[in-house]
Amino acid sequence: MAIENGVFIRLSYTGSIEGIAFDTTREETAKESGIFNEKARYGPMVIRVGSGHVIPGLDEALTGAEPGVEQTITVAPEKGFGPHDREQVKAYPFKAFEKKPTIGTRISQDKKEGVVVDIIGQRALVDFNHPLAGKTLEYTFTVEEIVADDVEKMQGMIRLFSGRDIDLEFTDGKVTMHLPPGINYDQRWFMWRGTIVQELFKVSDSVSEIVFMETFRRPEPPAVEEPEAAEPQTEEPEV
Repeated sequence: MAIENGVFIRLSYTGSIEGIAFDTTREETAKESGIFNEKARYGPMVIRVGSGHVIPGLDEALTGAEPGVEQTITVAPEKGFGPHDREQVKAYPFKAFEKKPTIGTRISQDKKEGVVVDIIGQRALVDFNHPLAGKTLEYTFTVEEIVADDVEKMQGMIRLFSGRDIDLEFTDGKVTMHLPPGINYDQRWFMWRGTIVQELFKVSDSVSEIVFMETFRRPEPPAVEEPEAAEPQTEEPEV
């Protein structure tokens, strides 16, 4: 059955430029390409087709795709990470930085992330475009399967935006997410939790309430070691 817009799927893909991979859901491919990240979560990702969960060119190609069939597409910059905007390349004097910048240094300036692409005299040229802006991309992808279960869809959305696997229960319209202690210190979770709530409501019209539940357990007291029994003392006989 061909994939339709709005359907939840498990997707595997590899994105490359001139044969060099820059992103993949496959751990083996990441290792072979030298882009393996120990902190990354590999494996097919759950997305909703047509919802912007992947770049536009890939998203559009998913509609009409057949599950289990590998496809390769070429994505123009306009359907990828956008054209390279010269207005997003700006020069800053060295005194604007805490440390002397060098070419390739990633910096945060004017509340934006950029990379130093050139040094001219005492000024650094910083490019705030996406690193892949202006690039023609190639994607090889496979729709592994259609996801029908609502809980699997929700867990997929949580993992997509937070990078975490979080236990949840879905009963009588109520979604209860069991959050691990300390998750509110996770910047990615803090940034995306509002989006996650919206995405969970979109999964099913029957979702009426979403509850975040944190459970803190009293730490077990340290074990008290029993003192070793003293060996009996024997008095030496007087001579």
